[in-house]
Amino acid sequence: MRFYETMFVVKPTLTQEEIGEKIDFYKSVILNNKGEIAANLDMGMRNLAYEIKKNKRGYYYVIYFKAEPKLVLELERLYRINEDILRFIVIKYESKKEQKAWEVLVDRAIHNKKPATLKEHKESKAEEKPEEKAPEQPQGEQSQEEAQ
Repeated sequence: MRFYETMFVVKPTLTQEEIGEKIDFYKSVILNNKGEIAANLDMGMRNLAYEIKKNKRGYYYVIYFKAEPKLVLELERLYRINEDILRFIVIKYESKKEQKAWEVLVDRAIHNKKPATLKEHKESKAEEKPEEKAPEQPQGEQSQEEAQ
């Protein structure tokens, strides 16, 4: 079995249930063709770097898996015939060094506990570090200690 990573971008016009069905479909394709899913990374709705088929946003999803090469051909075929997939990529990790990098990515995906929104991220950071900072002085003004 070889090490792979696939990422695909789903149209943003689909409902959350439809997006979930697409994700489950591709997971089942991997599992039904004797592949092993090591981890998933749900990246959520993001802005695209450029407009694709009149869409400025897309739903990103990553799957790390082990499989035989023939599965990749089937997976790519299914990506191409599905109109709801804007873009996809399948990456193969060949050398021992690349496979170690794959394992690190899998560990990160498994232990990914990033908040879903920027607001939640700021709140979690505030809870982690309740340090008080001294008020910053505007440039050009010096404290009394620095002036002496």
